[in-house]
This record gives sequence, C-alpha cells and structure tokens, in this order.
Amino acid sequence: MKIEAIILDWAGTTVDFGCFAPVNVFLSIFEDAGIEVTLEETRKPMGMLKIDHIRTMLEMPRIREAWNQKYGRHFTEEDVQALYVQFESKLMESLATYTDPIQHVKETIHQLKEAGIRIGSTTGYTDSMMGVVTQHAAANGYEPEFLVTPTQIGDKGRPYPYMIFKNMEALGIKATKQVVKVGDTTSDIQEALNAGVWAVGVIVGSSEMGLSQEEFMALSEEEQQEAIEKTALVFKETGAHYTIRTMKELPALLEEINERLGQGIVMV
Repeated sequence: MKIEAIILDWAGTTVDFGCFAPVNVFLSIFEDAGIEVTLEETRKPMGMLKIDHIRTMLEMPRIREAWNQKYGRHFTEEDVQALYVQFESKLMESLATYTDPIQHVKETIHQLKEAGIRIGSTTGYTDSMMGVVTQHAAANGYEPEFLVTPTQIGDKGRPYPYMIFKNMEALGIKATKQVVKVGDTTSDIQEALNAGVWAVGVIVGSSEMGLSQEEFMALSEEEQQEAIEKTALVFKETGAHYTIRTMKELPALLEEINERLGQGIVMV
C-alpha cells in the first residue's frame, strides 16, 4: 500500500503567500462596522468557510464585548449575514490579484503527477470565489485535478471531513491512509484528522505564520528559523502528523510515509 493522492488547500498553501486576500477583507469589514480587531484574532479561524469565520470572530469574548459596547446588544445572525455580504463583495474585487502560485508549488505538483499521484483540493472559499481563483491560477500554471468547495457539500466546510471524502470519491481512492492532506491552517489539520487521512502542515507562506513574502525574506536566517519552529509547533499541537517548510519537501515526505505503510506502520 502507498500514497495515491494528495489533497491541497489553496490560499496560503498553493497560492497567495501569507493568505492575505481574505485577511485584509476581514480586517476591513470589521473596521467599517466600528469594531477594531487584531491580526491574531482575524487569523485564528482561517481555513473555515468564510461566513463561519465571521461568526467565530464575533463569538470571541473580546470582540463580542466590543460589539455589545458599540451597539448595545449581542450580535445577531442578521449581523453575520450583513458582514458576510460586505466580505464577499470586497473579496471578489481583489481576489484575482492574490492567485500567484507560491514558490515550488508548480514544480512539485508536476513531479507528483509524473509519479502517478492524484491531486485534489479543498478550500474555505465558495464556488463563486474559486471561479476567480482557479481561472487565474491556471493561467499562472497551477491546476489540480479536482476541487471541492463548502458550497458543494451544504456549507459543511472545515473542520468537517466531507470535502476530503468527496475528493477521494472523485479520484477513486479506496483507503484514507492512502491520502495526504496538506494545508496552512489549524482548520486544515483538523479537517484531515477528522477524515482519517495524513495531516501535513506547510509552514513558509502559511496563514499560521502570517508573514508576507517580503516580510519573511527581510528576516535574518535566525529569525526565519524561529518563525518556522513557532509555526511548526502550532501544527504539531493541533495534531499534524508532519510539517514541511515548503512544498519542495513534499515528495520526500511521501516516500517516508510510503516506507511506513510498507512496514505496516499506520498513523498515530
């Protein structure tokens, strides 16, 4: 038995270094609502369906209290929907500019396809958002075989496992232990664990690291290593089986996992 498929996240994993497209819009819509939120608060639910992300932020104790003070009441589902309408509108305006493949992605995917590995994908974006992302990513040379969005599974996105299962069905994969999920958020790791597949966190360019490419490259070698280790620890504490610095390390990792499978060693 060996790995037959990898399932990749999009923003922060394969495109949009640092996952800044949604982050900037989340910050903007809360600012427009008169609620100041931090970058840390904004990034914490990353990887979820975007309306769930907004709801999760509003449920954070500090933000909930700030909302109560601003409006004199608790937030309602109508507030969630109103914020989401603004989010979707603003994101669609800027999304096309955040679709460049991250370094090593195109070469790695080509290498894996040549080796017969199937390439699926999941996302926290909706169908309409991904219509923009996939078109521009393909024009830039990145195109996985299959994509599942939360829209296609009744909005039960991460951490639910159903997008992974739908990928497995489409790609014809028989066993969960033959699948590796790669993502850049704790939601990606939880999605993989709930599906019973190998969970791998990619570090450089991730939303969890939270740095732009320019910011990361401006760090000293020691500072870069510190940021990498800090991010890896978060993934491991969430339950990731492995972490990789960049996608360049993925083929070697798949070989390591295949060795474990060949010895009858399964994930822990």
